[in-house]
Amino acid sequence: MARPYEPHSFEEKWQSVWDAEGLYSVTEDPGKPKKYVLEMFPYPSGDIHMGHVRNYSIGDVIARFSVMRGYSVLHPIGWDAFGLPAENAAIKSCTHPAKWTYANIETQAASFRRMGFSYDPERMVRSCDVEYYRWGQWIFLKFWERGFVERKKSPVNWCPSCKTVLANEQVIGDGVCWRCKTPVEKRELEQWFFKITEYAQELLDDLDTLAGWPERVKTMQANWIGRSEGAEVDFEVCDAGGEPSGETITVFTTRPDTLFGCSFFLLAPEHPLVSALVSGTAHESDVQAVVKAAARETAVERASGEAEKLGAFTGRFVVNPVNRQKVPIWVSNYVLMEYGTGAVMAVPSGDQRDFEFARKYGLPIPPVIVAEDDSLHEKLSGTRERVMDDVPWAQAYDGYGTMVQSGQFTGMRGGKASEGMKAVTEWLESRGQGRFSINFRLRDWLISRQRYWGNPIPAIHCPVCGLVPVPEDRLPVVLPMDVDITRGETLADHPEFYETTCPRCGGPARRETDTMDTFTCSSWYYFRYCDARNDAQAFSRARADYWMPVDQYIGGIEHAILHLLYSRFFTKVFADMGLAAAREPFTNLLTQGMVKKDGETMSKSKGNVVAPEDMVAKYGADALRAFILFMAPPDKDLDWNQDGLEGMSRFLGRLWRYVSDVAEASDPGPLDSAAICDTAGKALLRERHRVTGKVTDDIEAFGFNTAISAMMELLNAAGDYRRDAPAGSRSAALERDVAETLVLLVAPFAPHMAEELWREVLGHPGSVHREPWPASDPALAAADEVEIAVQVNGKVRAKLTIAADASEDAIREAALGLPKVLEHLEGLTVRKVVVVPGKLVSVVATA
Repeated sequence: MARPYEPHSFEEKWQSVWDAEGLYSVTEDPGKPKKYVLEMFPYPSGDIHMGHVRNYSIGDVIARFSVMRGYSVLHPIGWDAFGLPAENAAIKSCTHPAKWTYANIETQAASFRRMGFSYDPERMVRSCDVEYYRWGQWIFLKFWERGFVERKKSPVNWCPSCKTVLANEQVIGDGVCWRCKTPVEKRELEQWFFKITEYAQELLDDLDTLAGWPERVKTMQANWIGRSEGAEVDFEVCDAGGEPSGETITVFTTRPDTLFGCSFFLLAPEHPLVSALVSGTAHESDVQAVVKAAARETAVERASGEAEKLGAFTGRFVVNPVNRQKVPIWVSNYVLMEYGTGAVMAVPSGDQRDFEFARKYGLPIPPVIVAEDDSLHEKLSGTRERVMDDVPWAQAYDGYGTMVQSGQFTGMRGGKASEGMKAVTEWLESRGQGRFSINFRLRDWLISRQRYWGNPIPAIHCPVCGLVPVPEDRLPVVLPMDVDITRGETLADHPEFYETTCPRCGGPARRETDTMDTFTCSSWYYFRYCDARNDAQAFSRARADYWMPVDQYIGGIEHAILHLLYSRFFTKVFADMGLAAAREPFTNLLTQGMVKKDGETMSKSKGNVVAPEDMVAKYGADALRAFILFMAPPDKDLDWNQDGLEGMSRFLGRLWRYVSDVAEASDPGPLDSAAICDTAGKALLRERHRVTGKVTDDIEAFGFNTAISAMMELLNAAGDYRRDAPAGSRSAALERDVAETLVLLVAPFAPHMAEELWREVLGHPGSVHREPWPASDPALAAADEVEIAVQVNGKVRAKLTIAADASEDAIREAALGLPKVLEHLEGLTVRKVVVVPGKLVSVVATA
């Protein structure tokens, strides 16, 4: 009698066997096609959760399936181990972040192993290991050599809770920190930047090459890069009497055709000219009040159209270059230094925020672009000079129309990419007062952090030589382990670290005490996996060119801008440095949905967390893996249902019993498909090939849930055959073939059970995970007969069973001869018969 399905009796056994056999170690094999399958590496914040189980199960199925399909597969794992959560958790638990981090890595690694994930153990990386982060420092130096590193004073995003700066991409939602959700402040600090803007156009253009990425992600990146075409316009600063000051302020505008409607001029509160314009004047206090108020708001709040618009007049003016009129300079909180030049030519008739500001402060709103159906069109048509300083509108108009009150350009068509835009810009350019320009929303990546647990920046501050890079032969700059962060210490409080000598002049100097943003670690780790044990290089060109780009990348949509954009930037720089050929890191991207419970995100605070280890302890790893892939398509959210897990365990138990029962008979040898002649046998053979083809197609399309459903259908068909076919007519060879096919198909989903069945129950000497994927013969999968619905006047009246290759005429004749159809056609005249082969016959008849 076959033993029962008891996953705990063999799952951990096979994990040890796989390790001993080196089953998942891989090397470059030019004789095979390669596939690089990668899930975003985890942060070691504790044990794994259901989101991890789903993400890494998806990748493991793809990797195992690809191996069986004949690919040389790289499927590595590592840990994104630096960062604030480790530091904050260490402070809370009065321990060192290294101890906290490595303990969590050990816990997660054990959980990944218990889940049976097929990771190459020789390629594991941890970003907090000196063997890894030394190459991050080397990359920093190479970026510096190429001019992609800059240290400058800049208004930065400051998280008062994390006590560090944040990149623009790390300020989310309503202007809060991406990690702790604390409102972010603005501060002026000297910081380190990577000049990602040098690649803005290429990052935007190459989105079109990423056919395997979700459109949503590409749209999010395109919007963040934010390319705008327009003009730069130079405005001369003057006093109330029109006397020039010699200063010029340049603005970027996407609508130079509206320049005649510029009735006031705005500066961001952080603009460097603000203090100079108002210092010692009667306007200073009002302006400083706006500056202080803006500092208390986040960039998101200030940029939103809903925030209250605050402003103050500086007492100074600029000269509008198109009409030489004086325009008052104001300071306002809704102008951001990060966009354009931090200065705005305000055209209230064409911009809603400017319109609201003008209404609040009683400033002119001269119309300059008027729609053809507007009452002002007839009134102002052909009017060159400004005769109207207000509009009878409830809001601004930013669409297409006729230019009015616009000097020699009056009568031209205005609007984006219009003749008016082109003509005005060309006029400005001819006079040296403007030029065509392209602007990007993307800003340089702020990478320095004022925290301890990160990769030290390899730079030295010398009072004689200035900023000096640490020489390559002095890398790594090792992060000291004796900093007591529980007392609030950082590297800046650790003289043993920062006191050094200048590598140029040999004099006393100070080592940089900021550390790098943890995203610098995750922006190249997939290259390191290609050559993880290389002590002489970050990675070899040959190995990187063999494996890169990643063929299938898997991770959350929340990384659409941060990690994915930074990784694309690093990859392009690496290509230009000659380190690798790939210019894009990830060919295909799958963004998996979340695992929820009762419609809500699982969280400890809500008390709705389901621990994977508890489910594995009760049902085994295979059941949890298969269930979490069965419950929903991978890109959709999944609502946890433990009853479903019970059902998956029962399915695996049924499969186990079927294979075990078949295996009790002696091996009948290979199947001769042509020898299967009976109806029941032919039906099972057809189902075996149909399901194999469907599972293959479904896995390739990430339809894991439908692939498992198809396996259930084959198991049901196999059970029906075993139960219903006469014992003497059953084919032992067919049953054996179906049993082995089921084991092979389920192997990527339930690897432990498949291995136990393949080696121990069916008696094969090698691993099921090194077997070829089962073939599907389309001819054998095709049905001999099909069942077709027959409609009379739109209602199904009968079912027709007929040869699958029957002609339309034969189908029509057979359908019209069915007794049920004849009954419903009595007294009617057939007017039309539509045949859809294999699916439907529709008869239209009237009296």
